[in-house]
Amino acid sequence: MINAGHHHGPGGRGSGQSGQPQKLDSKTRKRVIARLLTYIIKYWPLFISAIALTLFSNQLALLGPKFSGLAIDALSAESGVNFNAVWENVFKMIFCYAIAGITSYALSILMIHLSQKIVYTMRRQLFEKLTTLPVSYFDTHATGDIISRISYDIDTVNSTLSHDLVNIMASIYTIVGALIFMWQISRALILVFVITVPASIVFTRYRTKKIRPLFHERSHKLGELNGYAEEMLSGSRTIKAYNREDEIVSRFDKRNKDSVDAYYKAEYYGSTIGPSVNFINNLSISLITIFGGALYMYSQSGAVKVGSIFFITLGGVAQFVQYSRKFSGPINEFANIISEFQSAFAAAERIFRIIDEEPEPMDKDDAIILENAEGNVCLKNVDFSYMPQKPILKNVSVEADKGKMIAIVGPTGAGKTTIINLLMRFYDIESGEITVDGINIKDITRSSLRKAYTMVLQDTWLFGGTIYENIVYGREDATEEEVRAATKAARIDTFIERLPDGYNTVISDDGINISKGQRQLITIARAMLPKSPMLILDEATSNVDSRTEIKIQQAMAELMKGRTSFVIAHRLSTIQNADLILVVKDGMIAESGNHDDLMKSGGFYSTLYNSQFS
Repeated sequence: MINAGHHHGPGGRGSGQSGQPQKLDSKTRKRVIARLLTYIIKYWPLFISAIALTLFSNQLALLGPKFSGLAIDALSAESGVNFNAVWENVFKMIFCYAIAGITSYALSILMIHLSQKIVYTMRRQLFEKLTTLPVSYFDTHATGDIISRISYDIDTVNSTLSHDLVNIMASIYTIVGALIFMWQISRALILVFVITVPASIVFTRYRTKKIRPLFHERSHKLGELNGYAEEMLSGSRTIKAYNREDEIVSRFDKRNKDSVDAYYKAEYYGSTIGPSVNFINNLSISLITIFGGALYMYSQSGAVKVGSIFFITLGGVAQFVQYSRKFSGPINEFANIISEFQSAFAAAERIFRIIDEEPEPMDKDDAIILENAEGNVCLKNVDFSYMPQKPILKNVSVEADKGKMIAIVGPTGAGKTTIINLLMRFYDIESGEITVDGINIKDITRSSLRKAYTMVLQDTWLFGGTIYENIVYGREDATEEEVRAATKAARIDTFIERLPDGYNTVISDDGINISKGQRQLITIARAMLPKSPMLILDEATSNVDSRTEIKIQQAMAELMKGRTSFVIAHRLSTIQNADLILVVKDGMIAESGNHDDLMKSGGFYSTLYNSQFS
């Protein structure tokens, strides 16, 4: 039967066993990059437009230093200053920089638009994948960590795609273009980069290998922090009731410190790359200025002829210095944004890890759609365990005839809720058989099987919306009269009608603006609308007072008429009229029978019952 008490899986709900961060090796990183490229290629018209704008903008920016150098040469002409040439080149330079700036702005807008489309697609795929994952996934992964991937990790990828990708594209073109212009101006001065560029590359690759795991660790620690915060906030009342605020804050401080330390290490070591590479680039500019000045003086002395690789004009020196900055600047940018890319790759890997999770197994090709089910349910020699070598259910056999009420009782941890998980195929049994109307549930589509059940759980769930929308959630075609009849049967109609907006009253997320008992009553009203032949009640009246419970039991009697009902109850007074009571202990059916027979037998059930009324 279900695992003890309200066990939800091997780790318990929100256990946070999301695994330690895996190191992003070269193979994994390449796979992540390739997958990110598939998102970009999907919107190739925008991407091609972005490339065209990048090339155009940077080409204009590269022409600026050329016109600047020609203007300087016109000023220093031996035959006299040629003001017409000066002004012509100045205007050309201003025009190029102005158009380049406008084009660059348009490129930024385009890339933001492209990145938003990619992020929208990625977030939608991630959320859609979450809806296909089995219940076991959510039983073993912290909710806060999953939310962190939907929000923080995807935003990290978005930032890289919208800003850093533009810089990378622009930098590549600028480096190549600047190198071509410098080659045309002075091949001799290019020799300076033979020393400085390899030094930058070697240093950057060395540091990148060191910081890459740090960014993955940062994402992981933030996910852990979010998971813990979500867990503690959901239990705020219990924390206050037991005066555990100091301890909770202390635990949060530790996780917060771990998160901050991981963030600091990643950012600190990542930020050392930029200044270091910038120092090397500034060194190269200094060397170019020194050697360029020497070559200019050498050229002016007449020792070399025009056209020689050692000949250079003053304007040529000025051009070369500007192009060298354009050449070394992108290299420095590579170093500055490399940490952002590492962070984005780590975030993308965490996103893809969920997208790559195995979904709930597909139905068989010849699976039957369960229609007009009568509600005859049978469990035969069922064995089940959440973890190997730790059996939860052992050789469980139960027959539930149409319209009968089956009560499941037992101590916490006995395996009661697990039975419900197996009936609904949230988990599949290891051996044995479960049938509905004689059909093995493995031969029935999951969708039609679950539609054949209506569930009311102890853990109430309401979404942000009106009371009316929450009630008709399970049957959207219900009429207003049917909704009012359901709320009246659930003894919640008077409360709803007293509200200022009645059935149109908006419930905040999870219904925190109404009492727990009222939330339970609304979920009971919701369960009364579907015409499902089978009903599951998991401590459905645990959140209401004794007087309301009596009224609810009367309403439940009407609700269960004609339905096969499985009722998990700790308060045994609520299931005395059950047709069959199953006493689960240590994963086995210890006793079965109706209330009177079990009391006469003097077994474990009578002990449980008497302990509640002694």
